[in-house]
Amino acid sequence: MRNILWLLLSLPLISAFISIAKEDGELKLADQHGFTKGELLEFRVHFGIFTVGRANIEVHPQLYNIQDKLCYKMDVNGWTTGAIGWVAKVDDNWGAYVDSANLLPYISWRNIREGKYRKNELVNFNHQDNVVEAKVIDNKTGKFKEPLYYDVPDNIRDIIGGFMFVRSIDFSALEPMDTIRLDAFFEDTIYDFRIMYLGKDRVKTKVGEINALKLMPIMPKNKVFDGENAITLWLSDDANKALLKAEANMFIGKAGIELVNYQGLKEELNFHKKS
Repeated sequence: MRNILWLLLSLPLISAFISIAKEDGELKLADQHGFTKGELLEFRVHFGIFTVGRANIEVHPQLYNIQDKLCYKMDVNGWTTGAIGWVAKVDDNWGAYVDSANLLPYISWRNIREGKYRKNELVNFNHQDNVVEAKVIDNKTGKFKEPLYYDVPDNIRDIIGGFMFVRSIDFSALEPMDTIRLDAFFEDTIYDFRIMYLGKDRVKTKVGEINALKLMPIMPKNKVFDGENAITLWLSDDANKALLKAEANMFIGKAGIELVNYQGLKEELNFHKKS
């Protein structure tokens, strides 16, 4: 149950591992990032018809100086609600400092509270030498264990900054069924996935019906999601590219997230106008 809840609460991040190239050519970026300082997106997390948790994505209202770079500070939080919290409580925080110019990460962290399980991880990215340092706090001593080091390719991204990078893609330069490469570091692994752009759509949310861009990550074989096309994501079809909804077909049922509130967007969402 703990792993299933983690996947539900992490659905805002599933599309994070994006690199800067299409499979068949260069990927064009928008003139500006799809987000801005002070943005907050709030989501309902559901399993079937039942609400099991909440999640939010926050861009802090000021920039931070990290390694002489002006950086966004970003946090993603997810937690269980209601009766499910009594049997499988989850309260997770993921975050990163991400370069405000190129969206490369310099520091990322995970603070995981899932039942009795605890993990506090800090990752430092050295883009000059293409090395990542990862260290975890020992739950018994409260101090960091010896760090581990990993060689990584150029312009490696983390899960938070990668998600925000997706929101800076110029989707008008893509055709339906175009596939985008996925390339990022997570825990101790460099991942290489694909995301398929399925074209334009409309999606109903608690805040209204919104014109959207539809994406499908091509999932590797696993024991949780039912097939390589198990996850579908919708981003707003506007300058924000805000996450609106995600659905996942799992072996034990259908789960997902849905936007329920927002503030601080760069532009108004592109609501569908009924004729």
